Amino acid sequence: MYRWETTQAVTAQRVFGIIRTAGPDEAVIAAEAVLDAGLHAVEIALTTPRALTALARLAETRPDALLGAGTVIDAAAARAAIEAGARFLVSPSLHPEVIRAGHRYGVPVFPGVATPTEMVHALEEGADALKLFPASAVSPAWLRDVRAALPQAPLLPTGGVTIDNAPEWIAAGAVACGIGSALTSGGAPSTGERVGTLLRRLANSR
Repeated sequence: MYRWETTQAVTAQRVFGIIRTAGPDEAVIAAEAVLDAGLHAVEIALTTPRALTALARLAETRPDALLGAGTVIDAAAARAAIEAGARFLVSPSLHPEVIRAGHRYGVPVFPGVATPTEMVHALEEGADALKLFPASAVSPAWLRDVRAALPQAPLLPTGGVTIDNAPEWIAAGAVACGIGSALTSGGAPSTGERVGTLLRRLANSR
C-alpha cells in the first residue's frame, strides 16, 4: 500500500486498538482478541517489554492485519518497528526524524499533538494524521472549535477515549479514535463484546 492507502485503511472503521501490556505474550493475546472481534487496525506500544517480538509474531500470523507501533520517539525505533512488521507508526509527541524515517520506507506516521501550533507544525513536517494526546485533557467541543480553524487537520483523539464518548469525538470531526484499556481490559470475551458495541455505536453515529 501507499502511505495514503494505509492511512485510509487504519481510519476506515473510525477506531484502532492500542495494546500496552506487561510482555509480548500478553500483547499477542490482547491484539488477537481485538482483531478477532472485528477491528482491522491495532497498535503495539513500544513501552511493552519486547514489543517488537510481539509485533513480529503478529506480522507472521496475521499478515492481513493493519499492525502499527506506538510510542515511537526516535528514528532507530521507527526503523526497528518497520522491520518487525509495523505498517504505521504512532508517537505521543512530535519527532520529525520519526516522520522522515517512516516516510523513507513508505510507512505513514501519526505524531502526537496537543495544541493548534503543534498541529500546524506536524502538518508542515509531513505527518499523515495527528494523534491528539491526551484527549482527556480537552473535549469533543474543543476539537470542534479547533477544526473550525484547521479543517485540514486529520485528528486521532487518544488517551481517555472510551466506548461511550468515542462517537462524540467522531461527531466533532475526528477521523478516528485510538482506544486501549477501555477495549482490552478483562480478557478476550470482554474485549469482543466491547469491540462489537463500539463498532455498532460508531456506525450509528455516522
